[in-house]
Amino acid sequence: MRRTYSATRNALLTSAGPTWGAGALAFAVLALLARLIAPGAFLYAARPMLAIGNDLSAAGERVYSAFADTATLAAKNQKLFEENSALAAENRALLAELADVRGLGSPDASAKSPAPLIAGVVSRPPTSAYDTLVAAAGRADGVFAGMEAFGAGGVPLGTVSAVTDSFSRVALFSSPQMRTQGWIGAHRIPVTIAGEGAGSFSASVSRDAQVAAGDAVYVPGPGALPIGTVARIDGDAAAPTETLRIAPAVNPFSITWVMLRDTGATFAASATSTP
Repeated sequence: MRRTYSATRNALLTSAGPTWGAGALAFAVLALLARLIAPGAFLYAARPMLAIGNDLSAAGERVYSAFADTATLAAKNQKLFEENSALAAENRALLAELADVRGLGSPDASAKSPAPLIAGVVSRPPTSAYDTLVAAAGRADGVFAGMEAFGAGGVPLGTVSAVTDSFSRVALFSSPQMRTQGWIGAHRIPVTIAGEGAGSFSASVSRDAQVAAGDAVYVPGPGALPIGTVARIDGDAAAPTETLRIAPAVNPFSITWVMLRDTGATFAASATSTP
């Protein structure tokens, strides 16, 4: 009985294979004939499948376009960010320049000397030579040797020691070879202020002068101009004099702008340079 069932099933499967293959072939032939004989009817029957294909193609195109638009937008945002960063840096530089120039003060309208020149500093310690500044103004701008340089707040810095057509070199009062006549304290005790390098100064006074740390130190100009303050007093208690260590009123390592002005013969006579 079992053998008879198996034989019957195998016979049916064997006979079904050619039958299904023949049916598929016949359907394909009929579809081809329908497309050739009645193309309109064939397209109408195939419209649902074609519509699905078109929808899938359009969806793919939209996805691709979205990715392309996102990449373009990201590139534009990056460009705008870089431009904004550059503008912000430029604004900060302009604001710093404005603050520095305002700090130099305005020219004295009552002064009989030529109008002062505002010059940017292109080199300063320690980049420039020891205790010197290089300013971006020279002979073509009206700068000449002997002019005095001032920093923010009208603080005297030094004198122009050399000039080219476009640049000038300012020897700071703190240069080791510089000696400047000045005063100390509210009572204007006269002293010779010696440059010690790195922006600092020293002076020697009598012990009974009663100079104290924190006293202001002045040099001549249009009046008495503060150049620094007494930071420390050194000396032996038995010695008749003591040495004053003077800190500068302006840090020479951070000067960005200077005002160059001819302060006249009075100042020129007060400042000397020794080899």
